[in-house]
Amino acid sequence: MKELFSQIAGWAKKNKVFTIGTVIKTWGSSPRPIGSTMLISEDMEMIGSVSGGCVEGAVIKASKDIVKSGRGKKLTFGVSNEEAWQVGLSCGGSMQVYLEPFFGNGDDESENAVWNKLSDCLEHNKACVLITELIDGINQHHLILPDGTVIGNSENLDLKNEGLRAYKERKNQVFELEEKQYFAHVFSRQAQMLIIGAAHITVDLVTLAKMYGFETIVIDPRGIFTNKTQFTTPPDQIFEKYPEEILGDFTLDAYTYAVILSHDPKIDDNALHTLLRSEVAYIGALGSRKTQAKRVARLEADGFSAEEIGRIHSPIGVDIKAKKPREIALSIMGEIIKVQNEFL
Repeated sequence: MKELFSQIAGWAKKNKVFTIGTVIKTWGSSPRPIGSTMLISEDMEMIGSVSGGCVEGAVIKASKDIVKSGRGKKLTFGVSNEEAWQVGLSCGGSMQVYLEPFFGNGDDESENAVWNKLSDCLEHNKACVLITELIDGINQHHLILPDGTVIGNSENLDLKNEGLRAYKERKNQVFELEEKQYFAHVFSRQAQMLIIGAAHITVDLVTLAKMYGFETIVIDPRGIFTNKTQFTTPPDQIFEKYPEEILGDFTLDAYTYAVILSHDPKIDDNALHTLLRSEVAYIGALGSRKTQAKRVARLEADGFSAEEIGRIHSPIGVDIKAKKPREIALSIMGEIIKVQNEFL
């Protein structure tokens, strides 16, 4: 839904009647991941996709009834092997789509409040989790914010906790409470990459990170590096400070990825002391196995556990036999995307 927000907001502003179809479950091979969304207007305009072409026709057909009834419905589809090949998969599978009327333009004040807050979050890069009750009928929504705030007509503590769990797991998912099914649609803020050290590799890594939608923050106390490095793609922020002086200003959670590139133990360890006891999704550190062994010994002496130290990816990056700085940057980006996609 996030990538379709501008279209949803535009249709809502025009008071268009439309439905939203969302992939809520998949089995076997599926052309589109859970959370994929499509919009179908009353006039049969279509934006987005739930299957890449396999089941869109059936969803559009079902949308006519949803518009008339104003009631949501779960739709289950099988994707044949032949259809799978047509969209680039080796074998078929099945999927479940929840198709519902747009919920932000009605008379229900609670539903309107959920949509208004969701709009604010998506427009201003704020995280949230949209909870949809999966019932064939009049559906209800709730919005859970990372701080535990709940928007919507519910004071159910378990519902809030399930939403927060989905947020921490970074995973869109169906869950059950009191014999009811719900779908948690996680909307993260923009992922951020913290790069410690303005090294040669940093230049190419910033370019790649921006290409894949990351906010880039470079931190290096060495002024000659922060002030003289020529970036082909400027980082979003750059700080001439030691990591411990600035890392506390950032949200070190499951949507943050940290890359240690300074190759200076005074700077590297300074960053690791904060990062290893945070909730960042990824910590990678440049260096050979010999360098990593020395790093481990220092961290053990500083009181870090084997479990904490084990979070460090080092040698850093996917093994592509990288030699040049841009190749190393590519291998790092590949490893980060691999970690990121484990939760989709």
